[in-house]
Amino acid sequence: MNYYPVFPYHFDLSGTAFGAMAKDGRNDELRNAGIIDMQFRRVPCQYPGLAVMFHVEKGSNPFYMAILVEYENGDGDVKLLEIMESRPVAGNGGEMAPTGEWVPMKESWGSIWRMDARHRMQGPFSLRITNESGKMLVADQVIPAVWKPEKVYSSVIQFD
Repeated sequence: MNYYPVFPYHFDLSGTAFGAMAKDGRNDELRNAGIIDMQFRRVPCQYPGLAVMFHVEKGSNPFYMAILVEYENGDGDVKLLEIMESRPVAGNGGEMAPTGEWVPMKESWGSIWRMDARHRMQGPFSLRITNESGKMLVADQVIPAVWKPEKVYSSVIQFD
C-alpha cells in the first residue's frame, strides 16, 4: 500500500512483482496485505565497463532542468548533485567558459535532481556528484551547450 510515505524508505512494486515474492498459491494474499514491515539492506552496485551517465528528463528547458544519474558504482545513493553553468567569454566570438560556481540541485525523487532557475541557463554544464560515503566526482562539461530533453549524456567518470 503506497498512498503516502509512512517511512523514510518504501518499495513501490507492481502487483505482479509483489505477488511473485509470495509462497506458491499465496500471491493474492500478499498483494492485499497492505503495509508490511520489511527488513532490507543496501548492497554496493557495480557497473563494470560503464561510466556514470546523465539522462536529461522530459520537460527540461532553459529555465528548468531535471537530471537522472545512472550507473554510478558504490555503496549508496547520490546525496548531492551540483551543476556549474557556462558563460560567454568577453570578446571571444561566442566561446563559453565555466562560471566556476557550483550550485546545488534539489532532489526530486530517486536519483532525479532538478534545477529551477530564474534565468536562462547556459551550457555546457559540468556536474559534481557526492555519494552517500562523501566521495565526489566531477563530470566536466558533460552536458553540451546544445542539449535536448530525453537524451543521455555519458561521462568518463566512475566511483571506485
